Amino acid sequence: MSDAKPRYEEIASYLRELAGDTEPDARMPSDAELCDRFGVSRMTARQAVQQLVNEGLVYRKRGHGTFRSPRRIHRYLGSPLSFTENMRRRGLAATSQILEFGSVEPSPEDMKALRLTTGDGAVVLERLRFADGMPMAIERAIISPNCAAVLEADLSSASLHSVFERLGHSPVKAHALVSARRATKRERELLDLPSSGVVLVERRVISDQDDLPLEHTETLYAAERYEFDAMMYRGETEPAP
Repeated sequence: MSDAKPRYEEIASYLRELAGDTEPDARMPSDAELCDRFGVSRMTARQAVQQLVNEGLVYRKRGHGTFRSPRRIHRYLGSPLSFTENMRRRGLAATSQILEFGSVEPSPEDMKALRLTTGDGAVVLERLRFADGMPMAIERAIISPNCAAVLEADLSSASLHSVFERLGHSPVKAHALVSARRATKRERELLDLPSSGVVLVERRVISDQDDLPLEHTETLYAAERYEFDAMMYRGETEPAP
C-alpha cells in the first residue's frame, strides 16, 4: 500500500511553506503556475489552494489571483479596549464606515443588558471597521440613553469609547460571549469573505466606572483575520450560567 501523499496535499504543503516566507497581501502562485510546476490538472491545483483558503493562510480575489492573508489580529476575550485603540497599539490605522446611526427602540435583550425600562429609547451605531483599509469587523452597538449625546459626535472617525469618556463615562469593564457561525451574504460582501467565510460573534456589555451599562454590542469578526486570547487560572470557580 502506497504512503504517497495525494498531489493536492503536496501542493498545499509547498504553498504553506511559501506563505510562511511571504508578506501579507503579496501575490501567491496562480492556479496555472501550480499546474505547470507540479504537472497537475487545474482542478487539483484549485483543491490545494482552497485548502489554504479554508485555513485562513491565503485569500482569493476574483479576477486578480491568490494572495497571502494578513497576519491575524489578537484580541483578549472580554477586553473593554476599543477597536480603535486595539489597532493603534498594533501600528494599524483604524477607520470606519457608518452603516446605521440614530435612535432605536431597544429589544428585550438590549433592555435587560442596559437595565432599561419600558418606554426607554436607545441609540444604534452600526459600523464596518477597517484596519489599514482591510475590513475586519461589523460592529452593532446599542447605546444607553444616558449616553444619547453620542448622536452629536462624528463617529466615522472618532472612537466611541473616547466619546463616552468625554461624557464622563470611562469604559472599564466588559462581559463577553463568543461563538462562531457561517457568514451571511451581507456579511461576506461587507467583510470581503469567500462563500465559505466564517465570522466570530462577540456579544458584550461594556460598563463604566460606576458599573453603569453603556453599550450592548454584537461584533462580527472576520474569523480568518482574528484570534482570541484568554487568560485562565487553575482553581478559580466558574460563574454560574
